[in-house]
Amino acid sequence: MKSETRSFYEMAIQQAVTWIVEHLDEALDLTAIARAAALSPFHFHRIFRGMVGETPLELHRRLRMERAASSLLATTHQVTSIAFDAGYETHESFTRAFRALYGIPPTAFRQASPRPGGDCARPFQTELAARSGIHFAPGGKAWEFTPWSREEDNMTVTIKEMPELRLGTVRHIGPYHRISEAFQRLGAIAGPAGLTQQPEVAMIAAYHDDPDTTPQEELRSDAALTVPATMAMPDGLVELRLPAGKYACTTHVGPYTALGDAWARLMGEWLPKSGYRVGDGMSFEIYRNTPADVAPSELQTELYLPLA
Repeated sequence: MKSETRSFYEMAIQQAVTWIVEHLDEALDLTAIARAAALSPFHFHRIFRGMVGETPLELHRRLRMERAASSLLATTHQVTSIAFDAGYETHESFTRAFRALYGIPPTAFRQASPRPGGDCARPFQTELAARSGIHFAPGGKAWEFTPWSREEDNMTVTIKEMPELRLGTVRHIGPYHRISEAFQRLGAIAGPAGLTQQPEVAMIAAYHDDPDTTPQEELRSDAALTVPATMAMPDGLVELRLPAGKYACTTHVGPYTALGDAWARLMGEWLPKSGYRVGDGMSFEIYRNTPADVAPSELQTELYLPLA
């Protein structure tokens, strides 16, 4: 069962990788690629990032840049033309991006390339570091990717049957890393209403949109507290019900800035090997302590992934 599920995810992501490699000159329709892989766009991007080590857009951009480096060495095309093929609108923006990745400007890269003839001549390496092992090759080679996995550092994941959670929420619109602004508004309402003094109240963040496909300014998330069934919803809070069901849970210990990597590992490493598939519910985080209580290295955040 587990091997079959892992095979399903590996084949789905391999199909997406092959499409990207073979269509570098086309704009990515991420929703269509996810649909072809038989995954929802939200879950597809996290699984892709976890298994490949970069997002579809990052892979697409990197392969275009590797192709540009290869063109500099193998052709006499103008740098401006190569820049356009790589998706850059100006020579200047391409030069900045190229230098950041390769250490020298594109013209210098071309001029410094060793010429054939010497026994020890070695061409410049055009491949950029990638955990997946996927690189540009002439002819659109269908690379077989190596799933990014750290066997020596396996996550501890437990399967939990969670009850329905009744939440009082404050909506945040914008980049997820700024959800703290919504938690400040939540505290200003929940404190005077006596909600924070209730026993067993948990602080939760729920995320509605995929940050890889939704503009940052349009991302929706909720800062929330659990509200006892016997308590009236405080004015200013919007009620949200997280459905009961089966969830995969792992605990991240450390700063909030690393939560994205923890989600990527859960969905890209653990999930394909687990024998489970993602359910239709909402993913969320429960914070077991706060920066007001402990140092960033001691923060404990539980990640919950709904399972079919």
